Amino acid sequence: MEHGWNILLQLVIMLGAALVLGGLFERVKQSAVLGYLAAGVLLGPSGLGVIHEDEFKEAAAELGVTLLLFSVGLEFSLTRLKSLGTLAGVGGSLQVALTALVVAVIGTLFGLPLPAALVLGLIVAPSSTATVLRLLADRTEMDSIHGRNSLGILLLQDIALVPLVLLVTSLSSEGSVAEVAMDIGKAVGASIVLVLLLWTITNFLLPHLFTAAALLKNRELAILLAIVTAIGSAWVTHHAGLSPALGAFIAGILLAESPFATQVRADIGVLKTLFLTLFFTSVGILADLGWMGANLLPVVLAVAGLIAIKALVVWAVLLVFRQSHHNAAATGLCLAQAGEFSFVLAGIAYDGGGMGEDLFRLLISANLATLFLTPFMVSMAVPAGRAFEAFAKRVRIPDHCIAVDEPEPAPTGGHVIIVGFGPTGQSVARSVCDRGDEVVIVEMNPKTVEAAREMGQRAYLGDASHGDILEHLHVASAKAVIVTIPDHRAGVAVVMSVRKATSSCFVVARARYHRFAGEYMEAGADVVLDEEIETGAVLGERIARGMDARSLAKIRQAESGDPDGPALT
Repeated sequence: MEHGWNILLQLVIMLGAALVLGGLFERVKQSAVLGYLAAGVLLGPSGLGVIHEDEFKEAAAELGVTLLLFSVGLEFSLTRLKSLGTLAGVGGSLQVALTALVVAVIGTLFGLPLPAALVLGLIVAPSSTATVLRLLADRTEMDSIHGRNSLGILLLQDIALVPLVLLVTSLSSEGSVAEVAMDIGKAVGASIVLVLLLWTITNFLLPHLFTAAALLKNRELAILLAIVTAIGSAWVTHHAGLSPALGAFIAGILLAESPFATQVRADIGVLKTLFLTLFFTSVGILADLGWMGANLLPVVLAVAGLIAIKALVVWAVLLVFRQSHHNAAATGLCLAQAGEFSFVLAGIAYDGGGMGEDLFRLLISANLATLFLTPFMVSMAVPAGRAFEAFAKRVRIPDHCIAVDEPEPAPTGGHVIIVGFGPTGQSVARSVCDRGDEVVIVEMNPKTVEAAREMGQRAYLGDASHGDILEHLHVASAKAVIVTIPDHRAGVAVVMSVRKATSSCFVVARARYHRFAGEYMEAGADVVLDEEIETGAVLGERIARGMDARSLAKIRQAESGDPDGPALT
């Protein structure tokens, strides 16, 4: 009994330290995730030694990653993945395969056996979904090009967890080819059984149980459903000889596609914070500062090599998809860290004998260091991307996104250039066309360009922040330039490029957030549409109009003496 209370005390201390250090890091404008990691390092065996029981450390790490991967799976959606197009599916698959292959080749050059080298490559291939997406959201960069690129690749990496676990498990075993094949077959069979079982429960059994009005009104049931599903699926996969995190992840994905997905996502927000904190703090506990200090040079080289390889692979993959050097490099830097899956895969490989203790310690140390560096890499992604683009131009590395293709003769003057052809750009284009003005669209998404041309618009593929592209579009003789893209950094860069090319053109910019409106004005925009201010004004007007109409209807009912008079529609 006393042992159980000691474990509870260590858990409280761990979460309390994460709370304090997370708040301190936020105070100095850094990610709270760094505080969670620092709390684990501080309390772990290499720090103050407060968390010293091996049983608790292992349980906290496994429970943390299990619950976190369940919440990651819960956010996953096949519809969401399809909306990201081929970049997510093909580009993400290429990123995982090429990263694993490059790391495996380097591993063999350093004397690792081929199976161990392949295991190492598979372990470092994923990036951190939880960290990167949170940082991008905090920086309002989810709508940027590198933000959407990162989201697509990360979603594919999430899906790849199932085959990665099976591959790492099989490559780490020391049996014959037949035995390895048998193990893979059993693992695949167990995974299929789990998927079918969970799918049947969430789509057939639970909907009947939740049809009662009393149950539907109780929002606590959604939380209980999530917890039981996560922990239950983890227990089942553990007893089936698979990773508990894999079972929780599969459960999250299936629950995300169930009729309860919306309710569960809405009610599990607080628990997600607990999962995230528990995971990153438990990862920090794994750090061995003494070993890292004694092997500082190998750790530094491993960290530098890991970041360089992952960033360059993502850059190369995105060039295939006609991304600019700027956006490809920015995305690569955002995804250049090891992910939460890496710790799961490393544990599987170490437990299975596919990785020695020194390599395991080196890998954990390097992975942990890249997570500490992730907030800085994400903040540096945009300027580093522009610097890399300038370097690529000097050494003449081709960039298919820089040159604008010409489906028809370029505009000659008096036209309106619309930058971006999303829903906002399409609405603007219709309004401008209705006025009788010539519209020219410039967009960086090839599919969007094709769609615009099918709609009868004159559209070009290119980055409007480049002076040569603006010159090709005859911006100096254009009547106006309307910037509709949601990414404020890219939008400001476009406005600045337009102003460098001409001072006479009328420039209108869309500011999705009020705090960025001033940057557009400073860059040279004539008019800035502040979405938050405009939305507030429209909402206020609609509310006032509705309240006036409602009051008028009540007055008419009172005058007529008919309480059931004309209803407001």
